[in-house]
Amino acid sequence: MRFGAAIAFSILVVMLLISVVAARLSRKPMGKWVAFVNASLMIPVIGNLIIIVSRTQDHSNYGYYTYFIGMDIAVYSLFRFALTYCEIKLKKAKWLEYAAYALIIGDILQYLLNPVYHQAFSTEMLMVDAAAYYRIIPYVGQSFHRVICYGLFLVVIVIMTYKWRKTPKIYSEKYSILLISLLVTGGIETYYIVSRTPIDMSMMGFAILGVLVYYFAIVYRPVRLLDRMLASVVSDMPEALFFFDRSGECIWANGPGCFIAGVKEGSYDNVKSNLEALFGDIGFDDPEWSNNVEIGEGDDTKFYNLDTRRITDETNNTTGMLLNIHDNTEYQRELMKQMYNSTHDALTGLYAREYLCECIDQRIKSDVDSKYLVLYVNIVNFNIINDVFGSKFSDLTLKHMADFMRTNLSDTSIYGKISAHTFGLLVKKENFDVEHIEERLNNFTISDDNLEHHIVIHIGVYEVEPDDEADVNLMFESARLATSRLREDSPEHIVYYDDMLRDEIVYDQLISNQLQDAIKERQMRPYLQPIVNNEGTLVGAEALVRWIHPDDGYLSPAAFIPVFEKNGLIAEVDKYMWRCACEILADWASRGIDSFISINISPKDFYFLDVVKEIKSLVDEFEINPAKLRIEITETLMMTDSDDRLDIVAKFRQMGFIVEIDDFGSGYSSFNLLKDMPVDVLKIDMKFLVDSDRNPRSNTIIQNIINMSEDLGIVSLTEGVETFEQYQKLAGMGCKLFQGYYFSRPVPVEDFEKDWFRRRGGSAV
Repeated sequence: MRFGAAIAFSILVVMLLISVVAARLSRKPMGKWVAFVNASLMIPVIGNLIIIVSRTQDHSNYGYYTYFIGMDIAVYSLFRFALTYCEIKLKKAKWLEYAAYALIIGDILQYLLNPVYHQAFSTEMLMVDAAAYYRIIPYVGQSFHRVICYGLFLVVIVIMTYKWRKTPKIYSEKYSILLISLLVTGGIETYYIVSRTPIDMSMMGFAILGVLVYYFAIVYRPVRLLDRMLASVVSDMPEALFFFDRSGECIWANGPGCFIAGVKEGSYDNVKSNLEALFGDIGFDDPEWSNNVEIGEGDDTKFYNLDTRRITDETNNTTGMLLNIHDNTEYQRELMKQMYNSTHDALTGLYAREYLCECIDQRIKSDVDSKYLVLYVNIVNFNIINDVFGSKFSDLTLKHMADFMRTNLSDTSIYGKISAHTFGLLVKKENFDVEHIEERLNNFTISDDNLEHHIVIHIGVYEVEPDDEADVNLMFESARLATSRLREDSPEHIVYYDDMLRDEIVYDQLISNQLQDAIKERQMRPYLQPIVNNEGTLVGAEALVRWIHPDDGYLSPAAFIPVFEKNGLIAEVDKYMWRCACEILADWASRGIDSFISINISPKDFYFLDVVKEIKSLVDEFEINPAKLRIEITETLMMTDSDDRLDIVAKFRQMGFIVEIDDFGSGYSSFNLLKDMPVDVLKIDMKFLVDSDRNPRSNTIIQNIINMSEDLGIVSLTEGVETFEQYQKLAGMGCKLFQGYYFSRPVPVEDFEKDWFRRRGGSAV
């Protein structure tokens, strides 16, 4: 008996040790408490093992001390485990935990004093299996020990019972088994004490309890709970689910599945045939099959996603199949809506630019035998239409334009909206009736209630050549460039992009690419045209840019200025000319030459530069008098954003610059603008001089402009003077300053200084 008990206890110690190690290796929060419980339970089991194998009283006493102190630690560990495992918070009864801890410490201390005072226990010898066995004789201290251990053990049972009662039945399995283990172990321990049986077999119950604690706290998965939860989840899923056995017969379907298959729950005989009639062939023989199915037409179309999955047992043998049918209709409709919105214009319903280009590119590449035209359609002055008639009318205009294309274009055409008020089209050349479209555009009128307005439409046409590899966006840009040839009042509405325009574009790109080198290498040069007074004496000059090209020689300003004004590079040219003018003025100042230079400011400069800051920094850099660098601004520039331009003019004048208005009289609001314009010099447009030779009324206008400028304290300067008669007549009218070919063409700086300064004795009076 003793040998068998020793073997059993040894096995239990090993089991508890394995549980301790496994619990510590576990990442679960309960791992440390489970390890604590099993390590604590090892101590009394080892104590009983010592008692069983001992042959002397001293050895037996060591075993009893280990046993009783180990029980103190074990019941305390069970108490702490129960609080944590059962999620019991002792916020208002924290004293209970402290009390338990204090009693356990007190009991351990009184055992440590037992060898001296013998108040806890002693042992007596009896024969068990023909060998001496020392049984305990309990005293008062031992009774104190039993009260503490039973008390804490009972608290653990109460905690487990409370948790078991409060927990839903589906979760109560683990608590009920641990509770039963506690009760059985406590019963065996009680029987051992009462019967005074030599060997305490309740230790086996405590060891098994430790293993159960490890299992339920670390390993256990609530199978029944999972089964019920999975069954509930599967039944409530919106997807239709079907389970088929190995023979392909349906054995279960959830509610949505029964609805799709048209059967009642529990009646699954016709499920397979009904599904095949509805969806076609289903991959019952394919372990991993998937398919997307559309049922119905138009707005009533339904979209389904079908998946099959093989179900296997633990040996990977097929036990059946799961069919999942997901109603994907709402998702597909939302996806199609998003795709439509991303590829179509919201207002007109036409293709958006990116999608339009993609469709045109695909058509051109796939239909190489047809000849196509790419059209750029522009609603002229659309912004004015919006400002004058309002956004409602402008939206109506865009919709009307879209309807016009739908009505007048063939089914093979592709069209869409490429910007706020422009459209792009691809039409077959054979289907494009120019005369018919021109006739329709002549009477393109938009009506809204009592409001009616004629809309001007310009169409640029790019002919797609065979094997044309140009990007569609480039084709649209080429067609757009073609429309630049049309004026608003042009009788034609359609213009073709041709070789001449292509050559112009190539030329524009070529000289644009050469600009930076031209500036760096000073191929761009300032030419000076003299400005004289009414006595013919030089007073200053206007700086004009000329390009001495290394290959093409002298380039007329008309060959490059319009190009740079169109692409914005004129700002680079002007900035360079401003610097050149400052360099010349600084050189003149060092030589004692007192004369001014007028520099031109292009309208585009204000978009790309801080003009005031740039010119002020140049004046500071070269340390020249601002009055010697005159600022020349066109009348057209002043009429655009006039408030801002007037502020700029005022800033220049405040800094000491003299401001000139060029081409005065070319605009419709010249006199109206003049009353608000703080300028110093008025340059009269040379067109008046041309007309004055044929029309006496022009002379009257010129005379009045000169008189008015004099009354306003503004110096008048007439440009374009080509004959002595013109000079004499203008001087007689009271004009102060003159400029034109009669005096000199624009010439290089060296020639200007040679012809004028030396002629005047080195200075201008």
